[in-house]
Amino acid sequence: MKKFTLRFWLQIKAYWSLIFILILTSCSSDNISIGSTSLNSRFTEEQPALSGNGRFLAFVSNRNGTHQLLVYDLDRQLFMSVPRLSRPDTIVESPSLSYTGRYLAYITSDQGRAVVGLYDRIAQQSQILTPIYRGWIRNPSISPDGRYIVFETTARGQWDIEVLDRGPNIELDIPNGAPVNPPPGV
Repeated sequence: MKKFTLRFWLQIKAYWSLIFILILTSCSSDNISIGSTSLNSRFTEEQPALSGNGRFLAFVSNRNGTHQLLVYDLDRQLFMSVPRLSRPDTIVESPSLSYTGRYLAYITSDQGRAVVGLYDRIAQQSQILTPIYRGWIRNPSISPDGRYIVFETTARGQWDIEVLDRGPNIELDIPNGAPVNPPPGV
């Protein structure tokens, strides 16, 4: 059996050190693209939500020094315009997207209280769905067609689940040509 020399061990150490440095360098935040069309940035991005068709991604970001909700088109690899959604004086959290990403449910603040908001990307309008709701609210989720929104609430003194029906007369978010079946009892 050959004896390993000190020179051999130093070569092995140098080799593994180089590998380690290459791995660290490739994971460095300096290599993350931060252009206007890049998904990742050097800032905190969290709470991702994917549309039912897998095309749109909504998430909360700390880019540009502000807390904001962003919508990213994965097919076209660019951010979608969502005017009047994120305002500097409010916090937007917990996004949920309908099937094609037309509707976006989220938690925001209204006079210091958490409320469920709904943004329509086609109309470019936002509305508060729970303006006078008692108790705390968290984790909204919108149905694929955009009609129903579920969320957690403490209205009864414990965390319960609430279902909000936006009604039969809303414009549903459905893919073109898909059949629309009314829910039971309607």
